[in-house]
Amino acid sequence: MQIGIGLPATIPGVKGQLVLDWARKADDGPFSSLGVLDRLVFPNYEPLATLAAAAAVTQHIRLMTTVLITTLRNAGILAKQAATIDALSNGRLTLGLGIGAREDDFRAAPAEFRNRGKHFEEQLALMKRIWSGQALDDGVGPVGPPPVQQGGPELLIGGYSPAAVQRVGRWGDGFISGGAGPEQAIRFYRIADEAWKAAGRTGKPRFVACMYFGLGPDAAERAGAYIRTYYGFMGPAAEQRARAIPSTTDAVKQAIETFIDIGADELILWPCIPDLEQVDLAADLLS
Repeated sequence: MQIGIGLPATIPGVKGQLVLDWARKADDGPFSSLGVLDRLVFPNYEPLATLAAAAAVTQHIRLMTTVLITTLRNAGILAKQAATIDALSNGRLTLGLGIGAREDDFRAAPAEFRNRGKHFEEQLALMKRIWSGQALDDGVGPVGPPPVQQGGPELLIGGYSPAAVQRVGRWGDGFISGGAGPEQAIRFYRIADEAWKAAGRTGKPRFVACMYFGLGPDAAERAGAYIRTYYGFMGPAAEQRARAIPSTTDAVKQAIETFIDIGADELILWPCIPDLEQVDLAADLLS
């Protein structure tokens, strides 16, 4: 199983220089991908702009949205942005995509919250058409630049319902579980795999999982403080999440082993503590 690491771009107060230094350090380490989260009504860095900056300071590591709230965005512009990052990074972009669940994000965009599932599928169809180099219609020509990856960046579909996950069969190259625990992640991956087979596709969809972590002195307290802020809208459930973050070497290793056991192809470690040392501490776990 490959191990990637998230950027600290969602942690409030993080300076841009730390995000870039983090990307450089991760590129030198054993990590497969750099992940970035998405919110609108929160003091995080915008994911695609962040990955474009990361592309400029890295050479090897893949760049991944984990996940991008697609339905907040204009599909034609998103397709062009993604193709640009893919071209600038020499084909290192993976798009984890989802429809979003926070209504305040849609009010701020603004974008329609209702019928966002149907809208998402329309967006996927348009983006794939753009990345294939086809004209959009008789009056609208192709939209460039062409992505390095033929047919466009790798697409991972995320979601927490069977209807959402089944989109992998038609549109995705794999499934990304977001912050789901191992049991929920494998349950949804099996739905994705069934949809994949029903669509007559060969091989199997990629299975990417994500988990939070924090290491070092006072890790449980520091990681928990971030989770309580990020998930504050969830009320008491935010406290439960905060207390569940692996915050010792043994706990993080055990969590990684659990995802290996369920057959994940890649695991993204989302950071909760904005210290550059977290990259080294995570890398040490993999040595």
